[in-house]
Amino acid sequence: MAPRPKLSGIQRQALALYRGFLRAARLKSPEERQMIESVVSAEFRENARSVDRRNFVYIEYLIRRGKRQLDQLKNPDITGLSTLRINKASSIP
Repeated sequence: MAPRPKLSGIQRQALALYRGFLRAARLKSPEERQMIESVVSAEFRENARSVDRRNFVYIEYLIRRGKRQLDQLKNPDITGLSTLRINKASSIP
């Protein structure tokens, strides 16, 4: 088995954030857990596909936003996640 390449600091932060979401999802009901896991997985995959790896400012912004969302999700009164879609190509008249 070949050794894994070392992860950068931002990669470690993103992976820790992803794992944090999965851990927080375990504290919710089974239906909520499944929904949270699917939303989190889809968001991380979409950002991994669409965000340029060299755009550190935007990646750091996404990590900060994710940390805030994770803190909210850890609240026992919160039952799930919602996503906000922003059309990057649209322009405001």
